[in-house]
Amino acid sequence: MNNNIYIQKAQIFKALSNPVRLEIIDFLADGEKCVCEIVENLNYEQPHISKSLIKLKEVGLIKDRKEGSNVYYSLKICCVGEFFNCLNKILKECID
Repeated sequence: MNNNIYIQKAQIFKALSNPVRLEIIDFLADGEKCVCEIVENLNYEQPHISKSLIKLKEVGLIKDRKEGSNVYYSLKICCVGEFFNCLNKILKECID
């Protein structure tokens, strides 16, 4: 396999190694959200959310679209949401 693929994979996992970014991915797993919804529901300051969204977009995990003055984000790699749902289920079982 091409070495560049491993570099890209490492960049994705590096982007996911931040708790705020993980929360954003979890939050987007059930569909597209406006930045205002993300900020409101995750209880982090808007600049922190914005930096995290930029990082996730840079590695290709999420995409955005602008509608008027609002920016909406969604998962670009849908299987990430499925993976997180599976991981959440396993982790909840281990905690209980």
